[in-house]
Amino acid sequence: MRRVPAIEARGWGFRYAGRQAWAVRGLHLRVEEGERVLLAGASGSGKSTLLAGLAGLLEEGAGETEGQLLVRGRHPARCRDDTGLLFQDPASQLVMARAGDEIAFPLENRCIPRAELWTRVDLALAASGLGVGREHPTDALSGGEQQRLALAAVLSAAPRLLLLDEPTASLDAAAAKDLRGRLAALGDGDRTLVFVEHRADELLDQLDRVIALDGPRGIIADGRPAAVFTRDRASLDAAGIWVPGARLEARRGTPGERSLEARGLTYRHPAADRDAPAGVDLDLHAGEAVAVTGPNGSGKTTLVLLMGGLLRPTRGTALVSDPRARRVERELWRMPARALVRRVGSVFQDPAHQFLRERVDREIETGPLHAGTEPAEARRLAHGLMERLGLGHVAAANPFTLSGGEQRRLSIATALATSPSALLLDEPTFGQDRRGHADLLSLLDAFRGGGGALLFATHDTLLVQALADREQRLAA
Repeated sequence: MRRVPAIEARGWGFRYAGRQAWAVRGLHLRVEEGERVLLAGASGSGKSTLLAGLAGLLEEGAGETEGQLLVRGRHPARCRDDTGLLFQDPASQLVMARAGDEIAFPLENRCIPRAELWTRVDLALAASGLGVGREHPTDALSGGEQQRLALAAVLSAAPRLLLLDEPTASLDAAAAKDLRGRLAALGDGDRTLVFVEHRADELLDQLDRVIALDGPRGIIADGRPAAVFTRDRASLDAAGIWVPGARLEARRGTPGERSLEARGLTYRHPAADRDAPAGVDLDLHAGEAVAVTGPNGSGKTTLVLLMGGLLRPTRGTALVSDPRARRVERELWRMPARALVRRVGSVFQDPAHQFLRERVDREIETGPLHAGTEPAEARRLAHGLMERLGLGHVAAANPFTLSGGEQRRLSIATALATSPSALLLDEPTFGQDRRGHADLLSLLDAFRGGGGALLFATHDTLLVQALADREQRLAA
C-alpha cells in the first residue's frame, strides 16, 4: 500500500483578503516522509504563504483558498502538534518574557510532565549556543539570538514536520554553521524538513530535493539539487532566483566631508549585563558606505539606532558633523523629528515596525508630507521609488500583507523618500531574491554616488564585498 506523504498539494492556491493577485495557485506537490526540501523562489512567489498553510495558520477569513493542502493526509490545522514552524521574523514568534519560558511554552501545550519539561528546556537552551539561562529576558536578545531561541523552542517539541523560513538570514557565520550542523543531526527518517532560503550554497549537501516556486505559475523546477541548478538554471535566472556560486561586481565610493560622527558611543540595554556596543568611535563621510559587522549580540542593530538618533546613548555621543552648530544642537537623539528625517533615514531590522499607513504608496508619501513636501511632489517621489524597487504592482496593497522581501524594499523606499543626507540600514538585503538584491545594490550605490552617506549592519558577505568602502567590526 502506498504511504501517505508528509505533504500533498492538489491544485492548492491562496489569495490574501483584499488582494487581487493570488499568492500561490495551481500547486501540485508531493513530499515524502523524511525528505529534506529547499523551497526556492523570488520574493513574493508564495514560499512563506505555503509554509503558513502547512503549519495550519491560514485561518478562515484570512483569504480565499482553492484546492487541497494536506499534511499526512489531513488538514494542516489538525496536525499542528506535529508541525514546527520557524518564522521569517523571529520576534513575531516569541511570546514569553524569559528564555526558559519561551521553550517551555510549546512543551506545556503538549502536556509534557513538569519534571521532564524543565530538563528538556535546559537541554534545549544548552544546545542553542546562546549561553543564557532560563531567566534571561527575551527582549535583551539581538535579532539573531532571538532566531536561535525561537528555533530552540520549535525543536524542543520534536516536530515530525519542520518548516524553516530563512533560518540563517539573521545569523553570523559561526551561528549559521552551528545551526546547519544541528539540522544535519536530525537524521530521523520520520522527520521531514522544508527550508526556505534565498541563498542555499551551504545547505546543498543536506538537501534531497529543490522545488522552485513562481507564485501563480506554480512549480517551475523540481528535482535533485545538482540537476535543478544546472538543468533549470535559465528558468531560475529568469525568475530572479539565486543560484549557488553567485558573485557580484564591487562598487566603490569617493568619500567627501564628514556627515556623522560617534565618539565613545556606548549603550546598555536595561536587562543586559554588558554594553553593546561599547566605546565605538566612527566617522561617516558623504559619498561612502560603511558596513557594520560582527557576531550576533555585538550591538550592530543598537549602533544603527544610536547613529540614527533613535536611542539616547548610555555614554558617548552620536553627532551631526556641523562645526558651526553647538554640540547640544548636533546630538542626534535630541533633534526634533522633522529635522532628523532630513538628516538621517533609518531602516529597521524588522521593517513592519516602521509602517504606519494602510497602502504602500501612502506609506512612502508619509515622510515627505510630514517634512513639508507638497502632496503632488510626495506622490511623484513615491511613484518613482516604487518603480525603482519593484513595488509598483503592490501600490494599493496593505504593507503588512507584503512578502518579507517586499516589506524590506518598502522600508528602504520610505527612508529615501525624505532625501536624507545619511541612510542607515539594518540587514537591508534580508529576504531578497537575486533581482531584488541587485536593485537595492544599484539604488544604494546611486545614493552614495549622489553624495549620500551609507551605514549598514549586515551578515551578508556579498553585500559587504560589493558595496562597502570600509568595515566597522564589533566584538562579541
